[in-house]
Amino acid sequence: MSKFKTKYGPWALVAGASEGLGASFSEALASRGLNLILLARRLDKLEDLAEHLSAAYSVEIMIHSIDLADFKVVKHLVSQFQQSIGLLVYNAAYAPIGYFENISEGNLENIVDVNIKTPLLLSKLLSTKMIEKKQGGIVLMSSLAGTQGSPKIATYAASKAFNKIFAEGLWNELKTYHIDVMASCAGAISTPGYKNAQNIKDAPGTLSPREVAEDTLNALGKGPTTIPGFTNKLAYFFMNRIFPRKWAIAIMYKNTKDLS
Repeated sequence: MSKFKTKYGPWALVAGASEGLGASFSEALASRGLNLILLARRLDKLEDLAEHLSAAYSVEIMIHSIDLADFKVVKHLVSQFQQSIGLLVYNAAYAPIGYFENISEGNLENIVDVNIKTPLLLSKLLSTKMIEKKQGGIVLMSSLAGTQGSPKIATYAASKAFNKIFAEGLWNELKTYHIDVMASCAGAISTPGYKNAQNIKDAPGTLSPREVAEDTLNALGKGPTTIPGFTNKLAYFFMNRIFPRKWAIAIMYKNTKDLS
């Protein structure tokens, strides 16, 4: 724990921190002794989380209610911070469910802004200081949905593919500065958002937010990608190494067609 704090502290920024996986990342980092800057839209959720974490782990917590779709606002806020941010965890995601023909242009723009533009430019903004210090880390949440075409969440899945490929390239570039970059390619996670989208039982390999957060942070520094959970690792192997591409897409559709 002390090594983690020394390498990635003293402050971590968690984007998309209000509940579910973001809250679990925040708790996992607080338990490792890092002070936290938490960003999300819902101020009440952030306030409750900050109160819990500061009491439980005696760390400093800063919270900011902000729309992560607007990078100009995000940049203005982050540029004002005097804290030394050694770790970025970008967990925020926008994931409208539906067939592409029914997704509005506004929703498509939000997918690009929240899932691609802001993590890309926020990584640029924070890595500049990490390069000067020659240490730090960046964690970008990807998804198993982004490893092949995923009908009914096609654009969301494509945005998660971007984060995986971006993280892999950045991992190679920044390791010379002792900065660890990783994409976490998670399967189904039992977050409030996932449960609200389900009309059926959990998908195979579904993990709790705590399991995903802990597995991801424990893998940081060991390579450019990680897949939390044995079942999900097995699924990735078959879907990407064994099955023809069209089979993988069809199998994915069986898991997404009932989402609503």
